[in-house]
Amino acid sequence: MSVYGARPVRTFRDAATKYLNETDKRSLARDAYCLKKLEPHIGDMDITHVHMGTLQAFIEARKADGVKSKTISRELAVLRRILSLAARAWRDEHNKPWIDTAPLLELPDWEDGAEPYPLNWQEQERFFALLPEHLRCMALFKVNTGLREQGVCWLRWDWEVNVPELNTSIFITPGKRIEYEDGIWRGEKNKEDQIVVLNQVARSVIAAQRGLHPVYVFPYEGRRIGNIHTTSWKKAWQKAGLPVDGSYNKGPHNLKHTFGRRLRSAGVSLETRKVLLHHKSGDITTHYSGAEIQELINAVERVCASEEGISLTILKRSSGKPR
Repeated sequence: MSVYGARPVRTFRDAATKYLNETDKRSLARDAYCLKKLEPHIGDMDITHVHMGTLQAFIEARKADGVKSKTISRELAVLRRILSLAARAWRDEHNKPWIDTAPLLELPDWEDGAEPYPLNWQEQERFFALLPEHLRCMALFKVNTGLREQGVCWLRWDWEVNVPELNTSIFITPGKRIEYEDGIWRGEKNKEDQIVVLNQVARSVIAAQRGLHPVYVFPYEGRRIGNIHTTSWKKAWQKAGLPVDGSYNKGPHNLKHTFGRRLRSAGVSLETRKVLLHHKSGDITTHYSGAEIQELINAVERVCASEEGISLTILKRSSGKPR
């Protein structure tokens, strides 16, 4: 029996379902994954009873599973957003908020985050040689452009822009969310269009990829590749003798750090590095002049050859078919 004007009991599951059904954001799939981790611990709990005290069992369980504090903080941040909406935006049939006040949630930081591991030239050559051909092409492109993992996976031929006055081309990755027939491009992380300029190594990669797929630059077996950080990547990383303990990041993001460190070592200015590393700047990338693009190209050319003379050109394909 319900009492008129009384707040009905709503569980965390009710709130999470409402959030997922009514929210439209580029990271909603990741939010859903975070909520899935919370579900076994507080799914049936009255949302008014969710606070730091009742969340301790969840936090300790995740920590015991070896989950980093950054990941747990991301999960709690989604919960914090839901509680804020429940207190400030959501209203019941009596025009009352779902909860009176959103509790303060303290996000853990145990200083246990994995450190980036930029590769030196010898490590890069050793590691890349162990990757399957389709991943090696993507890795070589990534370490010479600084593009994030999903930017490489989603890279499309219709994002390529010719620059006739420089006899080259660039890519512009959209900052906005775009729905395609085979999926949704969530947009760049900073929501800005990003310019991707190509040095001689990146251009050789692009040349080798032409004709493999009508839409995507880096296909595999006729389809878009979902991610670079695969089992093959992990096996090659270990076999190459690179750090495998938890103190170092072992994923593709290390290639972005490698690119950034080489730019800095080559004396590229901080302002130019920010553009090339796609940090949020407020600039409209499509408005770069030919001279500015040439300046960026000159900068990335400085990271495509090592002092040790190691060859960084892409290996020739044995056939025109993706493998």
